[in-house]
Formats: sequence, structure tokens, C-alpha cells
Amino acid sequence: MADRLQCEAALRALADRLDELTRERRPPRTPDRVIVCRIPDLRTTFSGQLRDGCLRDIGEGELPGAQITLTLSSDDLLAVTDGTLSVTTAWASGRLKVDASVRDLLRVRSLL
Repeated sequence: MADRLQCEAALRALADRLDELTRERRPPRTPDRVIVCRIPDLRTTFSGQLRDGCLRDIGEGELPGAQITLTLSSDDLLAVTDGTLSVTTAWASGRLKVDASVRDLLRVRSLL
């Protein structure tokens, strides 16, 4: 089981990759969204703001009004963010649960 620091580092690494992709190409046209990532095995939650294709203000705790909520184990979070587990495989196998509108789901999927 991964710890809180590893999970936060994984989310920050994901944010860095999104920043890099945004610098390399025109930023995607996505509305601002609050994203929450629940990690039940650690009994913690991280939140951040998705703005202009970049993930900002990552911190522990749940921001109110989230439009996108992800739920997965700490180990699966690390595997998804380091690329050893695809988002599609994690979702299809039930290891990743996503609560979002279809439109938001497609927009976020296009970023990863």
C-alpha cells in the first residue's frame, strides 16, 4: 500500500505532465472543473482545480462542488499515474470509479 506522500507526489507528477503537454500544444478547450480523488485504503482525499488543461492547487482534503470524482486505491493511483495501468483498464475492471458527466469524462480522458 502506498502512503499519502507517494499519492500526492503521483498527482503532482500528473499535473507536471499536463503542464508540459499544454506548453507543447494549444491548451484544450475545457471548462474549469474541481477534481476530487478519493483513496479509501488511506482514508484520504485529494482535490485540485482543472484549468486550461492544467491541474492546479492540489491538496489533501475534499473541495466542495466537485464535478469529477475519482475513487481508487493508493497502489492503483500510482500505477495509473506512472503508466503501468491504463485508465481504461482500471475503469473497466472496477479498480477506478469515476463520478462525472459523460461530457466531463470524455474531456478528462482526452487529457490523459
